[in-house]
Amino acid sequence: MAHTHTASHVEGNQQRLMATLAVTVTVFIVEVVAAFITDSLALLTDAGHMLTDVSVLAASTITAILMRRKPNSTRTWGWARLEVITAACGALVLLFVGIYALFEACMRLFGDSETAISDVRLLLFVGILGLVANIVSITILSSQRGDNMNMKAAFLEVMNDALGSVAVVASALVMLTTGWDKFDAIAGGIIALMMIPRAIKLLHNAVRVLLEETPQGLDLDEVRKHLESVPRVVAVHDLHASTVSTGLPILMAHVVVENGLTMEDGAAILKQLQDCLREHFPVSVPHTTFQLEPEGYDSPSAGEMHR
Repeated sequence: MAHTHTASHVEGNQQRLMATLAVTVTVFIVEVVAAFITDSLALLTDAGHMLTDVSVLAASTITAILMRRKPNSTRTWGWARLEVITAACGALVLLFVGIYALFEACMRLFGDSETAISDVRLLLFVGILGLVANIVSITILSSQRGDNMNMKAAFLEVMNDALGSVAVVASALVMLTTGWDKFDAIAGGIIALMMIPRAIKLLHNAVRVLLEETPQGLDLDEVRKHLESVPRVVAVHDLHASTVSTGLPILMAHVVVENGLTMEDGAAILKQLQDCLREHFPVSVPHTTFQLEPEGYDSPSAGEMHR
């Protein structure tokens, strides 16, 4: 029954992501068309922002589908790493759009060219439409946003885009009230400034995983010290920890033990080591690989990478 519940839960997440993706794609198309009609930088920037939303939501949906497939001899971790690769690509796109929009905003504010918004009411309408669509998407995803990092990333993406829609609406209202078209460039620059730090953070997190850095919150010096305190463990070397994908940390190590241990002794030590990594540290590591070596064993890797 537990397996059935989990499968139906994952399928429910997939359906929510697909519904949110459909709403976002529709509004993205409307925003692109309206941006070219009105020549609004704020709307064009928000459309670029929404394009990243589409990418992230599409990746999240594909990931939710592929994650249901079991690992095999070719893909021993299944498709888990796909979400990290897609996140890195999405971050690069978002960073490019943000930098371009910031540059364009400066040109419109301080350059000689005069850019007038042709239809402010259309801009306001599309901004409100985008905000409503984001509220709908937030409602769809909110109940399951804590299920996993994939759902949380999709939820935060939509939440952040809602701020962009607020900026577009504010820009249109200011221009309708004051007639100052250059406020559109200010709104576009504000949206870009919101996008760039998020893109850098997303890219940084993705690169950390792709470079197989130690999971944040896991101190390998403390891990080694704690493992070496297990009874009958002499030393630990070749200790490595990394992350396959969000929420899937792994650790491997060579563990030197006292001579003369029985198979039962070795099994007891392995259990203590595994329990230690699952329960003792702030980051729980359920996937561990320990190679037990008798004291005096000349391991080829012992002198190469002792950390």
